[in-house]
Amino acid sequence: MRSFSLCTLLNLAVAVYSVPAPEVTVQDESFAESYLKKFYNLTEESGPTVRRGISPVSKKLAEMQRFFQLEITGRLDADTMAVMRKPRCGVPDNAIARFSTFGNHKWQKNSLTYRIENYTPDMSVSEVDDSIEKALQVWAKVTPLRFTRIYSGTADIMISFGRQAHGDYYPFDGPDGTLAHAFAPGTGIGGDAHFDDDETFTFRSNRGYVLFMVAAHEFGHSLGLSHSNDPGALMYPMYSYRNPDTFVLPRDDVNGIQSIYGPNPDKNPFVPEPQPPTTPDACDSTMVLDAVATLRGEMLFFKDSFFWRGYPWSNTPQQSLITNFWPEAPVNIDAAYESQQSDRILLFKGGKVWAFSGYDRVPGYPKKLSSFGLPRGVRKIDAALYDVQSGKTLFFVGNYYFSYDEAKKTMDQGFPKRLSQTFSGLTSKVTAAFQYRGFTYIYSGPYMFEYSLRSGRLYRVLRNSYFLRCTNF
Repeated sequence: MRSFSLCTLLNLAVAVYSVPAPEVTVQDESFAESYLKKFYNLTEESGPTVRRGISPVSKKLAEMQRFFQLEITGRLDADTMAVMRKPRCGVPDNAIARFSTFGNHKWQKNSLTYRIENYTPDMSVSEVDDSIEKALQVWAKVTPLRFTRIYSGTADIMISFGRQAHGDYYPFDGPDGTLAHAFAPGTGIGGDAHFDDDETFTFRSNRGYVLFMVAAHEFGHSLGLSHSNDPGALMYPMYSYRNPDTFVLPRDDVNGIQSIYGPNPDKNPFVPEPQPPTTPDACDSTMVLDAVATLRGEMLFFKDSFFWRGYPWSNTPQQSLITNFWPEAPVNIDAAYESQQSDRILLFKGGKVWAFSGYDRVPGYPKKLSSFGLPRGVRKIDAALYDVQSGKTLFFVGNYYFSYDEAKKTMDQGFPKRLSQTFSGLTSKVTAAFQYRGFTYIYSGPYMFEYSLRSGRLYRVLRNSYFLRCTNF
């Protein structure tokens, strides 16, 4: 029986700093070959691919790039190496799709039992019990499955904590790396979930690995789901921090588990429940971005609970959950901008603003919008834009905009002004704004207007996915 692992996303994610394009070295090539052997079944056999002039390594690189929605080149480029370097699951990425299943591996009954054999010293017994129960309920809410805890004997899902070699021929690897693994439904060890006790598990804190999130992912395997290449899915290979108190199973996972067991027949249609979130698609021509900002040379594009990071050296912006980088940040934000004077990124939602330095929330935040000197009648802003040349930040509110002096920390006199006074051709509400390489980009709905802020000249009108470089290859 194969073990299916959930691996950590070390240090929450790649650092939030601008990085140069790494050069591919001989060591990188060796690492990549080992990676492809482990996760993409690269073998020494050349097969028919060599006769067609395509090396086995190139073929497997293309498979890997397709899974992670990278540009499919078949070459070991910077984007591909960056993904390979991320800690990840031990299960091969053999599903070029959203959700996937283990074929015919499913439980033939809807009433399942579980037993917690031992506990981690990182958490109290009640915290572990609560985390495990809530993780199982994630799946019970959307299926006919029902889970009953037993305290002795053999359960369908046996749950245990162990270190290194722990009795199943799939040893753990010490701190970090592999967090846990679980087995597809079946007899014997089938359905069981094991957690690496060399990790630091937590109940709610983002300073370790939230057991609820790890367990919910593993129980997806215990019920028959494989990994998904949807970065917003619970069954995505990488660990993601999310608030257990507000977590809602994403649509991709709901579709996956219901393809095996069907929907919950006891769901009350008259009781409103949160809708399963979907992952934004960079190729959606109708998508309206929530905010756009720069950060230390990178471009950040925000939508719902996600954002894309555009690297200067990268052809494909990488999508991630906002809370992977800033666990205390709001989602579904209204605006964002980088304050270069203070080296902070500011995120706006409703009447509040959050400031972050690196990963950390700046003490004293969130603050009210009025802390900028905006009129108290301004309940929210639509977009924010930092102008590099003048050192001023523009706040867009309806058909008007304000100017804020970052150095003096005061609002400029003579504002607000109408948008039409500065931005010709802009007739509807601003939804996002930022500057890049001397040009000012104002988003309005699904379109982006390219201006020179100094002359007020409008150069081009583009789709708002222009910088996202749609990767629908």
